[in-house]
Amino acid sequence: MHLWAFSILSWENIPEDLSKEKTVMPAKQDVHWKNSEALFIMSFGPQKERSANNSAFVVMGRVGFNYPIFLTLIHYATAWVLLAIFKALSLLPASPPSKSTPFSSLFSLGAVMAFASGLANTSLKHNSVGFYQMAKIAVTPTIVAAEFILFQKTISFSKVAALVVVSVGVAVATVTDLEFNVFGACIAIAWIVPSAINKILWSSLQQQGNWTALALMWKTTPVTVFFLVTLMPWLDPPGVLSFKWDATNITAIMISALLGFLLQWSGALALGATSATSHVVLGQFKTCVILLGGYVLFGSDPGFVSIVGAVMALSGMSVYTTLNLRESRNKAVLLPNHNSSSANKTKSEQEKSLLVEDKPPIA
Repeated sequence: MHLWAFSILSWENIPEDLSKEKTVMPAKQDVHWKNSEALFIMSFGPQKERSANNSAFVVMGRVGFNYPIFLTLIHYATAWVLLAIFKALSLLPASPPSKSTPFSSLFSLGAVMAFASGLANTSLKHNSVGFYQMAKIAVTPTIVAAEFILFQKTISFSKVAALVVVSVGVAVATVTDLEFNVFGACIAIAWIVPSAINKILWSSLQQQGNWTALALMWKTTPVTVFFLVTLMPWLDPPGVLSFKWDATNITAIMISALLGFLLQWSGALALGATSATSHVVLGQFKTCVILLGGYVLFGSDPGFVSIVGAVMALSGMSVYTTLNLRESRNKAVLLPNHNSSSANKTKSEQEKSLLVEDKPPIA
């Protein structure tokens, strides 16, 4: 399962424009750090994501902390403190030169991240898990449309068909109830676009701007905190100070914050290693594996329809993985040919310039 998931993380790593050269990062941040990122994603990413989602649900449900924006603010404030400790201990990777990435890009990512995370927790509070899952499924076509509008990036019909199969399979496997109210539905719909743009920006800045996950988190988290503070009066109910702030509730909230930090870190690492669409499919792969694993290993009974949906989704993921790996191999074959032709062209131009220099002047 880990090898199969690692192939998902390897999707679309070769740039489409073979003539575009990226700035080379220092060796310490290019080899050892990338290897550590891959191990962290594979070992902890999916499990931490599940734990963080469950802990947020527990905090808002069983603990009774009905302030989703403030809970998100606590998550990002905790992440900011942890990142400051990393920086003080010289554990935070260096950021790229300030001129390489406009401040507007970092500001936009921080703002979009506030809406994506805050609205996600608000949607989880007001809607059933099934309706929340339906909104998550809608992120996939939104990413495809947004990448086409922003970057003119297109995907083949075969990939579109595979993604449709994946989305339908996940919906059949996981959506068992669709309870919602009008306000919750509006929040869920409003969350879809920021969530898609958030993933696209994270992937783009890391792959094209040579940012590491932690360095990008350090730069954008203050902006996210600012926007969450502005969202609180609009989306959170009053009375947060009257909440029962005892040791048990504070411990539950802080555990949720720590798991939220690990979720954000592992998600950022995955987006840096692959594309936004592949990151969503990886999360759906995790969901299906958990469902089928519980049925095979622990005897849980999700129902025949859910099992068929999970198998259907995994089949679509297999086709999507095959198409991406085939495309990556084709690009890998084209890359040496492109470099060779460029080298030959440069050599011929140098020889031509030497001939011009050696030619005697006309009297």
